[in-house]
Amino acid sequence: MSKFFLSLILILPCSVSAQYSNSQRKSNTGQSLITQRYSSNPAVRVFNEKTYIYCTQDLDLGISPNKFGDHFTMRDLWVYTLNEINGKAKEIGPVLDIRQIPWGSRQLGASDITYHKGKYYLYFALKDKNDVFRIGVATADSVRGPFLPERNPISRAYSSDPCVFKDDDGTFYLYFGGTQFGQLHQWENNVYRPNAEERVGEQNALLPRMARLSADMKQLAEVVSEIKIVDTNGELMEVKNNKKIFGEATWVHKYNGQYYLSYSTGDRRLIAYAVGNSPYGPFTYRGVLLETTVGGGSRHSIVNIKGSWYLFYHDAHASGTPHLRNIFMKQISHLPNGDISLAPAGGK
Repeated sequence: MSKFFLSLILILPCSVSAQYSNSQRKSNTGQSLITQRYSSNPAVRVFNEKTYIYCTQDLDLGISPNKFGDHFTMRDLWVYTLNEINGKAKEIGPVLDIRQIPWGSRQLGASDITYHKGKYYLYFALKDKNDVFRIGVATADSVRGPFLPERNPISRAYSSDPCVFKDDDGTFYLYFGGTQFGQLHQWENNVYRPNAEERVGEQNALLPRMARLSADMKQLAEVVSEIKIVDTNGELMEVKNNKKIFGEATWVHKYNGQYYLSYSTGDRRLIAYAVGNSPYGPFTYRGVLLETTVGGGSRHSIVNIKGSWYLFYHDAHASGTPHLRNIFMKQISHLPNGDISLAPAGGK
């Protein structure tokens, strides 16, 4: 581990090293995969048949929860390995710190990672010097880092919760967007409008965004587009339907030729999913995958590990505080009709 990261660990607030001590118990969702600190926003990927969890570290800096999300004070990204299903994750260490990123200011958020032609590309959300969420990218030769961030954010990418998806033909796509805390309502036609108001009632709900990545994996190769999430009649859903509409945290995976777009709903209590025939959508809403994660929205991952599919997510049940979360996993199944379900009670 580098001298930089060793010094980082030593200077973190004392509450960080002890913050988990009062909650080392099982929540009603199961046993947390990481018990030495609060962790959230799991981006789980398999490289060389080994499972890696990239996540944020939740800190308690005494900021009261507010509608702007200022109580989410993440400063660094960490990586762990998971050698046993539902076992404890083994800590590798921090891979990216906010102080390394020249364009950033605060709230280093959810990330995702992929591999291409000998390099690992780590995408992350972070507020810039004007307190506007942007998407950045850092690269490394090893899955464990160290990661070197680009000097500027990705041009034309914005908001929060990046997810990178590689299709069967080798094309990479970047998905992103989060309402309220993620400032998505302030982007109209891909132009930032700081005074824009959030949509309400019978207005159409905000939609996540996406674009194909460039050949160097560091920029967008096309104009950012909205991803339509529609009901069974093919109609866009309204804001008032907040248990079904997009709120944040898109994740895309492919199964049996179908594209699955999962996300945290508008009320940030459910993980729902929709299915489509193209990475661009439209995606038709199919149902809820996970009900009521404590503490609000849940950035999650859906990953195939040795032939079985798993859902990774975070939950604040143990702490009782929305910004101090733990990471969990559940096995899921793809059904013949195209639906997804959690494994039966007693399953993994």
